[in-house]
Amino acid sequence: MLSLRSRTALAGLLASLLASAAIAADPITHAFLVTGGETFITDGSGKATWKYPLSTRDGWVLDNGNVLLALSKNKEYPGGAVVEVNADGKVLFEFKGTQSEVNTVQPLGDGKVMLTEAGPKPRLLEVDREGKVLIDVPLTAQTKDIHLQTRMARKLANGNYLVPQLLDKVVREYDAKGKVIWEVKTPNMPFTAIRLPDGNTLIGCTHGNMVIEVDKDGKEVWRVTNDDLEGKPLSDTCGVQRLENGNTVIASYRATAKQVKLTEVTREKKIVWTYTDDRKAGIHHFQILDAKGKPEKNPLR
Repeated sequence: MLSLRSRTALAGLLASLLASAAIAADPITHAFLVTGGETFITDGSGKATWKYPLSTRDGWVLDNGNVLLALSKNKEYPGGAVVEVNADGKVLFEFKGTQSEVNTVQPLGDGKVMLTEAGPKPRLLEVDREGKVLIDVPLTAQTKDIHLQTRMARKLANGNYLVPQLLDKVVREYDAKGKVIWEVKTPNMPFTAIRLPDGNTLIGCTHGNMVIEVDKDGKEVWRVTNDDLEGKPLSDTCGVQRLENGNTVIASYRATAKQVKLTEVTREKKIVWTYTDDRKAGIHHFQILDAKGKPEKNPLR
């Protein structure tokens, strides 16, 4: 007969094995929106459930199921644009860019939309549903390479704007008048800048193939690169999202067919999920959705 200590140890071992089996039987999956050379939504199995025919820079699935997109410049939109479309692709709202590119978009309350324009006068705008400009924020950015001015700007809870500036290698926080309130230099071109609930800022650095997190003083407190990850899956780390569980999902814009395009890592830098498909286009940015295709309440992306 087994002793009490042996029975306890055996019970613990069985519990551990059952937990491991449950994890193996229930792998992590995600539905998500993809923006880039191809624009689509996929379910947790990797099946595309929605597609949009134009190239995009940024986008959001809204609570009502519509999709808000920043469009790459094309013949119809030579300065880029922002559109909101329904499930059938019908355009419900449109704002045409007035300069060279529209590289980011964010839905705000009361139907308002925030976007950035790259060009001779780089700026951030808030517009209403009629396309009226409500706020016009001039951005202090270089103009020798317009394409590398700014990317995923976001309005913060304090009313300011967080703006990653690629060629300047800096993330800046602006107020509504264009005054720089805070900034941090980055080790490579910043594409994504996300203000976290604790005040830290998560930054995806494109060609550096890295994501860093800095505190309010700009001190780096976390970093993940290909040197930390098996298989070195990161290739042009553009879009980034911090999930509610604390994990970080990272896009690889240079990844092509059959290469890893999304990588989810824990705080301990362990890979827990990846996404690969047969499309030649990489992923510029993305939005992780729940099993029903709905967005998180306040996605950190």
